[in-house]
Amino acid sequence: MTDKTIAAPLAAALAAKGYASLTSVQQAVLEGDAEGRDMLVSAQTGSGKTVAFGLAIAPQLLDGDILPDTDVPLGLAIAPTRELALQVAAELTWLYAQAGARIATCVGGMDYRSERRALERGAHIVVGTPGRLRDHIERGSLDLSGLRVAVLDEADEMLDLGFREDLEFILQSAPQERRTLMFSATVPPAIEQLAGTFQRDAKRIVAQGESRQHVDIEYRALTVAARDREPAIFNLLRLHEAQTAIIFCKTRANVNHLLARMGNRGFKAVALSGELSQQERTHALQALRDGRAKVCVATDVAARGIDLPGLELVIHADLPTNPDTLLHRSGRTGRAGAKGVSALIVMPSDLRKAQMLLKRARVDAEWGPAPSADEVRAQDDMRMLDHPALKEGAEDDTAMAQMLLDRFGPDRLAQAFIRMWREGRPAPEELTVLTDRAPAAARERPPFCEAVWFSLSVGHTGRAEARWLLPKICDGGGITREAIGAIRVREDQTFVQIAVAEAGKFGKVMELEPDLTMRRLDGEPDLERAPRPADTRPARRKPEGDWNKPQQRIDPEGAVTAKSRKARWTPEDRAAKGAKPSRPAFDKPGGSRPGAPKPAGARDRGAKFAAPRKGGKPRKDDY
Repeated sequence: MTDKTIAAPLAAALAAKGYASLTSVQQAVLEGDAEGRDMLVSAQTGSGKTVAFGLAIAPQLLDGDILPDTDVPLGLAIAPTRELALQVAAELTWLYAQAGARIATCVGGMDYRSERRALERGAHIVVGTPGRLRDHIERGSLDLSGLRVAVLDEADEMLDLGFREDLEFILQSAPQERRTLMFSATVPPAIEQLAGTFQRDAKRIVAQGESRQHVDIEYRALTVAARDREPAIFNLLRLHEAQTAIIFCKTRANVNHLLARMGNRGFKAVALSGELSQQERTHALQALRDGRAKVCVATDVAARGIDLPGLELVIHADLPTNPDTLLHRSGRTGRAGAKGVSALIVMPSDLRKAQMLLKRARVDAEWGPAPSADEVRAQDDMRMLDHPALKEGAEDDTAMAQMLLDRFGPDRLAQAFIRMWREGRPAPEELTVLTDRAPAAARERPPFCEAVWFSLSVGHTGRAEARWLLPKICDGGGITREAIGAIRVREDQTFVQIAVAEAGKFGKVMELEPDLTMRRLDGEPDLERAPRPADTRPARRKPEGDWNKPQQRIDPEGAVTAKSRKARWTPEDRAAKGAKPSRPAFDKPGGSRPGAPKPAGARDRGAKFAAPRKGGKPRKDDY
């Protein structure tokens, strides 16, 4: 690397890794006005963010070209998931290897004692997940008193996973004069609030290309019948036969169901979901990396931060919930100049949703049907003809080849080769034929004709809604709906467009009904949306406290006593309150006051056991 702003040991590490140039986000964090400042950086998945913040924090960590000897960490990197934290640690390890860095990890699911020993030996940089880092701080094994720089990687995801309280605790445990860098794919209001709390004069960096699709990813939207959702996924896997593929599902149940179906079809697949232990996750990822498995079925959260080599195909079995999720998922392929495919499985009921999702993500997708069984077979035949064994002969096998030809003949040998080629692959699925066309373009409302703006004297605080106001406006002016344009409800008033030809029917002011007045405006109103007020309706009255909890009461002498609400008041209590004395239960007809005469026909239960039963054998109760 020739960039003079990069320390020599880091430049040497980049050169050894084959870095010929830096990505846009890596260049942005090294600009002169960013040096030493807090930064709030947004960049796409796969844009080199880990190396970017590794380069950015070097001035705070290095003394010259080496890291100083220290007993407490100088740098801290926080990541939302275990896999991402371990990947960050691995990236920083090779980047700072020639500077003599000691890097410790603190992640959930790992041996706590080993982490504690690594911290006691002294680490220059600590990488961990929020929960485990907080645990080490509370137990006293992690001391952040000497921290110079902190990095929050995937800050938006950490907030989504509910780590805000842990993040605040960790950052409050570090010196106020530290440098804080936040990296996030998106910057929602929650991230801005967190940045404002823990950063000072932060430089906002938007990496080039953040808001556009990756140029090395080919997006496809495949329309399938509802019953063909899973067969379409199988055919797509068979068509591409990617070195590694990942399938995204919304829930753990969907992951487990699809994994079982794939196992029945003969696919080599593993699953990643939140219910797996760290050991199970590690084994699954290792199976993908060493080739024992080629397909990973995962949820969004479980797959956050994983980096799979040779990932060529991303399949969205369940549509993403928003454009950011679509780009996050798809960004796992098409990295470092490699090509990738991101395919959405779209059922007829989801056509509109998929179309709007792609539009909001500013992604141009190729629409079409899912691969048919014939297409899969044709692709198999092409791969078979390109098999290296047919192009490169081995001289040592010449004698055996001639013997096979003599014994079986060329036709039977060719048929056997074809059969053996197809036996090791799952059979393609027959799919329902759908019309091969993209969904119709979203209908856009044509621009409204020349209009006049009116204001109505009711808004959100008056529970106004467009569907409630529309018939009142039509009845008040004797017009049809076609003469009404936009209706914009605001906090205390509403604005409505009326076609010029019909506006005169309302005059300057018209009372549509009591307390609802419509007034003509001279120009166009300010339509900037204000936040909708909170519900002002009175809350339903709830009983104070626990009904069964003893409550304080004042007896006739003024002493405070504890009495259950359910307990019956004593006559003295009722007298103190001026209430009519209640009659004791035994004074009521049929009562059991001691010594009181029994009603006629009443049975004396005490006499029941006074003497043994007939027959002489005493009752058990007699004893």
